[in-house]
This record gives sequence, structure tokens and C-alpha cells, in this order.
Amino acid sequence: MSGALSRCLCRVLSRQTAPSSFLLGEHNHAVQSPWFAPVRTLKTSAPLRAEPKKKKKVDPRRDQMLKERMRKKLKKLEKVAPEFIPIEDLMTPAKYLDETRERSAPRLSFEESEGRALLLKEWCRYKQEQHMAEVQAVELSLEAQREALEELKLESEELYQAALKPDPLLFPFTHDGPVYTPPKSKYDAPDGKYNNITKVYTQ
Repeated sequence: MSGALSRCLCRVLSRQTAPSSFLLGEHNHAVQSPWFAPVRTLKTSAPLRAEPKKKKKVDPRRDQMLKERMRKKLKKLEKVAPEFIPIEDLMTPAKYLDETRERSAPRLSFEESEGRALLLKEWCRYKQEQHMAEVQAVELSLEAQREALEELKLESEELYQAALKPDPLLFPFTHDGPVYTPPKSKYDAPDGKYNNITKVYTQ
């Protein structure tokens, strides 16, 4: 029964797909027609049984309650003062604030304390003599300069005025400032090796 049915179906399809005489040209070339398509061009697609997703009905009372809760939470957050991020560099550790932590001075013997006192006196005497010698040398130099200028003024007024002018070559000083150079756009400055211990605070 099934074999006869299949043979009949093949005959019907072959008759439908066979080109007729009016679709052939003078040289027996088949003319394409949208009414006679081969069986291989038939395509089927799976049935689409989907339907649009239904929107959930939102209860207006529930939505209003959620908005009221959010407003109350925002009011509470506004009342509380914001917490500032602590700056650890300006904070003294608690272990250093202990008043009982005290470093006792070492006890020196009588001979050691007397030797230190005599050494300090001798150092003060030496520095005083050094200072007095420097002051006396400066005073002698200024006095000799004043006398030399007075004698030069008597000899020539032009040389006296030239001697009063500052000498730029007395202390030679040359300095080259920074030059203008365009930065390198592709230069990646090295940071070096370091351990990042920065604390991240979240509010």
C-alpha cells in the first residue's frame, strides 16, 4: 500500500515539474518561471509557537510604598555627617601616645660628668677665640681699604670712582638654565619597584 502511494506521489510531482511546450524556446532551452519550481527548492520552517511576553501588572500602592522607603533612607543618610577618609600621615600611632612610655637618661659616673663639663668649657673658649680673630681680621681689612681709597682720591678722582664700582669678574659665575625640549609622547617613565599598601575606603 505504501509503495503504491509513493509511486503515485512521484508521478504527480514529476508531471508538475516537467516543463511544458510553451515554456521551451526554439532551441529547446527551458525558460524559468515562478509557477514551475523544482522540488528541491521547496523549504519548510519550524512552526513558531511563541507569543509576546505579558507585562507584569504593577500594584500602584506597592510602588508608592517602595518610593516612600527610599525617601526615608535618603533622609537618614542626609542627617548623618559624612565620614572623612583619614590621613594616616598626619595621625600619630596610639603606641606613641602612651604617657607611661619614657626613656630614662643613662647614669654617668662622677669622672665622666666632670670630663664632659671640662671638654664643653674648652670648646666654648676655642670658638670664642676663633670668632674674635675673625672680627679683628675683618676690621683690619676695612681700615686698610678705607685708607687706600683716601690716598687714591688724592691722586686721581677717576681712579677713585672706578675703584668704587663693583667688579663683576671678582667672583666669576656662569649658569646655564634649563633648555626648552619637547616631551616624548611615547616615553613611559619608570616607577621603580614598590609595594602598594594604599588602603581603599568605601562609603
